[in-house]
Amino acid sequence: MNFKEQLSTLITKQEALLSKSNTPTDEYNGIYTRYENPILTAAHTPLYWRYDLNQDSNPLLQERIGMNAAFNSGAIRFNGKYVLMVRVEGVDRKSFFAVAESENGIDNFRFWDKPVVLPQTEEEDTNVYDMRLTLHEDGWIYGIFCSERKDPNAAAGDTSSAVAAAGIVRTKDLVNFERLPDLISYSGQQRNVVLHPEFVNGKYALYTRPQDGFIDTGNGGGIAWGLSDSMEKAEVKEETVIEPKIYHTIKEVKNGQGPAPIKTSKGWLHLAHGVRNTAAGLRYVLYMFMTSLEDPTKVIAQPGGHFIAPHGSERVGDVSNVAFANGWIADEDGTVKIYYASSDTRMHVATSTIERLVAYCINTPEDGLSSVKSVQTIHEMVNKNEKILEELDITIPNIQTV
Repeated sequence: MNFKEQLSTLITKQEALLSKSNTPTDEYNGIYTRYENPILTAAHTPLYWRYDLNQDSNPLLQERIGMNAAFNSGAIRFNGKYVLMVRVEGVDRKSFFAVAESENGIDNFRFWDKPVVLPQTEEEDTNVYDMRLTLHEDGWIYGIFCSERKDPNAAAGDTSSAVAAAGIVRTKDLVNFERLPDLISYSGQQRNVVLHPEFVNGKYALYTRPQDGFIDTGNGGGIAWGLSDSMEKAEVKEETVIEPKIYHTIKEVKNGQGPAPIKTSKGWLHLAHGVRNTAAGLRYVLYMFMTSLEDPTKVIAQPGGHFIAPHGSERVGDVSNVAFANGWIADEDGTVKIYYASSDTRMHVATSTIERLVAYCINTPEDGLSSVKSVQTIHEMVNKNEKILEELDITIPNIQTV
């Protein structure tokens, strides 16, 4: 096969991938719908990012710049399209941001022609990732992301210790970005920082995740809340944990805000991630809670357990057993598209509605924090359902009574 034929074959294969329809799975829990295929993978990145298409310099058509993963995407509705700010990771381990869009938000996502050019502060980012997008009522689209740099206090020979900070950009078109100074806080390192979409008491409100170190949260674990006078020089002088990590739960090691919350008539809907230890390492899952419209720092509903966990092939990847989300989109008709990544490798979509998510949050029992309370909750459900089934004259086979 000559150079042109080989290139044509690559283009044909990728076009088949990009234009592939995505269908719902037949699983049902009444809360959300999963889909059969990932919406973005490393293979979705443009061929001209990866291949030198000059036959003179690349006669064997070898891949020159390899892509490893596409995951942890911020999300926004922009110019009538479903737009994702994707964390793309090259085989060199460096992550960068790239925009992908779709007409329906379910399939046929295509990357824009080039990755995002991210302006730098005086101290260059070594690595960047996990941008949350918030269309704020001040008219700007803000992107807050993790900026990673080598720990200047690392011991000689230590080439892995790092410092995490919250980098900030703003834009009107998702093409031209203004870099603002990193968030200033006084509680150690920061990850998973998210901007609330509305002013609170005339100030910018931020969900933070203070932590003692780059990996370990230490004493700082939990989703916190703080206010800043501006975003041009964002500074949170005081942080209050509003959603703490809790022993022997899905969030016993750490937790963090996912995307910006969605406003509903019943309260603010929050999507977050929780992390726990297992014999096989850390397990990341997604969970939900709601806060008050009048006081966004007050949690008013907190369903127990995980909302979405890695399932089937989603459990395998660069960092296995991980579900992570930093983007969702609520449409005017009440539909919600939840964009989540699996195992630091690929992107998926799940769909739900405001009605279903609010009902899930308000009516699902909270975690009783002990085995005996979990059993009591199940007994209460069974006792109630026995009466309902009798009234409906419906029999469920194989129920063993004692």
